[in-house]
Amino acid sequence: QVQLVESGGGLVQPGGSLRLSCVASGSMFAINVMGWYRQAPGKERELAAIITSGGLTNYADSVKGRFTISRDNAKNTVYLQMNTLKPEDTAVYYCKANILRSERSLSWSEVWGQGTLVTVSP
Repeated sequence: QVQLVESGGGLVQPGGSLRLSCVASGSMFAINVMGWYRQAPGKERELAAIITSGGLTNYADSVKGRFTISRDNAKNTVYLQMNTLKPEDTAVYYCKANILRSERSLSWSEVWGQGTLVTVSP
């Protein structure tokens, strides 16, 4: 059973910063893309940022220049550094990873974390 556990959420004032972490644990053969998604109240879940095992990144337009995604492959961990936070960044942030459960797996599986709440408010 593979688990993703997020941490680092909380309450921050507009203009502030937070750093989210997500650790993948359990039995798995490989991890490919890892990413952060977010879901604001009353809205659908959306992509914030993703990163490949080789370090290629992609960001939603709404977070470009403010958020930075990174990962430590040795620790199976992905990070999201969030700067210049705005009230509209308020959401539950979810970590997602594409994994191969074993070397005999024929396809990649998606695994989601439980989410961590980020609230940006004065």
